[in-house]
Amino acid sequence: MGQTPPAIEDHRTPLAALGIASDLQMHFGQLTPQAFEDCALELGHLMHAAAIYDLGYRTRIRITGRDRVRWLNGMVSNNVRDMAEGSVLYTFVLNAQGRIQGDGHVFRSAEDFLMETDRLQAPRLLNHLNHYIIMDDVILHELDASETALGLCGPQTIEILESFKAPVPENLRFVPTEIGGVPVTLVRLEDVHVPSFELWFDASHVGTMWKLLSEAGARPAGFAAVDALRIFAGVPQYGVDIFDRHLPQETNQMRALNFSKGCYLGQEIVERIRSRATIHRSLRQFELDGDLPQPGTELYAEGEDKPVGELTSAAHFALPGFTRALALGYVRVEILERKTALRYAGGTAVPLQAPPVLP
Repeated sequence: MGQTPPAIEDHRTPLAALGIASDLQMHFGQLTPQAFEDCALELGHLMHAAAIYDLGYRTRIRITGRDRVRWLNGMVSNNVRDMAEGSVLYTFVLNAQGRIQGDGHVFRSAEDFLMETDRLQAPRLLNHLNHYIIMDDVILHELDASETALGLCGPQTIEILESFKAPVPENLRFVPTEIGGVPVTLVRLEDVHVPSFELWFDASHVGTMWKLLSEAGARPAGFAAVDALRIFAGVPQYGVDIFDRHLPQETNQMRALNFSKGCYLGQEIVERIRSRATIHRSLRQFELDGDLPQPGTELYAEGEDKPVGELTSAAHFALPGFTRALALGYVRVEILERKTALRYAGGTAVPLQAPPVLP
């Protein structure tokens, strides 16, 4: 199982190239398993047990050079200057007009920064960031397909990791370790209702790692179930719920912003919005009653003929104690303040104040 996966000229991830799943779909620039079995069953593993899934559609941009700290802090919306080694931050990359050009998690080590994003975003982000390297000693390079990643999520994941005697990092931390003799970087991102980890390693070990974690109790899940968990938690995805027309505060992702770090690209607009509270639309999670809408489905307020927002992603949940549909989308702020009923072609949408409690 430790053989090098086939070449991925057809855009399969290293895991998908091993042929362990037949239901492959394009996801952020790579072919990856959409599902292994019933999506509701896989979602149950993610929420109540432990599930393993492909992250081969993710990639990392390595940032090196003597000026990397100062330069990167001036290019992203969060404070990477004061990050401790081994820590992780979520951030936006903005343009001068404050519009979101991309997002990702930044990882700080002694020698470099890594910015993790998806393979669809990476070329555009690299072009954008390279444009602002003027007289700076900074080098950017995307890590190639010789490395890959798997996700591990669920309440039983800590027990599985401990069975390999792997150190379990705290939230937003990463540590180098070994699992079954394979060198791994173990990452813990924001827990989405349940513990959530990433494992980075050489792509030649993807079959071995999948087998080890599966035999330890993790069940396979495709990206459809992982995406449903994201929608359940109310977490937007760049390229699905967030685009380059959006301003940071419109997305409600305040975890990506720091208001005391000083100047950075787009900061003037972000600060103006903060001081004047001038956003006109806001990302919200909705409970739906009706058909499951397609991305871009328009929202209408009671008594109005013009759209007041749109739904960007949606999923239906058939779990014990929780059978309903949820969506993410944008709606005009004054409509939210009026608490007006909302409808779309095929049903009604009720904005939620907070994500549902895990059933």
